[in-house]
Amino acid sequence: MLPAVFADDDLALRFVGGLDDVLAPILSVLDCLDTYFDPALTPADFAQWLGTWVGAETDGTEPEDRLRAAVAAATRLHRVRGTRQGLSEAVRLAFGVEPEITESGGAAWNARPLGPFP
Repeated sequence: MLPAVFADDDLALRFVGGLDDVLAPILSVLDCLDTYFDPALTPADFAQWLGTWVGAETDGTEPEDRLRAAVAAATRLHRVRGTRQGLSEAVRLAFGVEPEITESGGAAWNARPLGPFP
């Protein structure tokens, strides 16, 4: 709404109308900005880009639901990276199957190079 003094001015009305056309898409994005950072709600084209922000291991060929799951799980996977749980979750996300992981329970090592193993 313009002040009454400008309400009858054709130039002012056209100028404000042009601004509305330019700014409306920007304001629309800003109004729902939080949805762009939620992997379940973000637009499909933005989900891939969001994955690069959080370090999701994707190659761009996975289905959209798997991509969204990988993006949502990326930060959690970084916390358990290198562990049995982390490997299991990464395989489950990548291939959709439950892996069977068998660990030896430990590794032999010596603090001295070329020393005997305990």
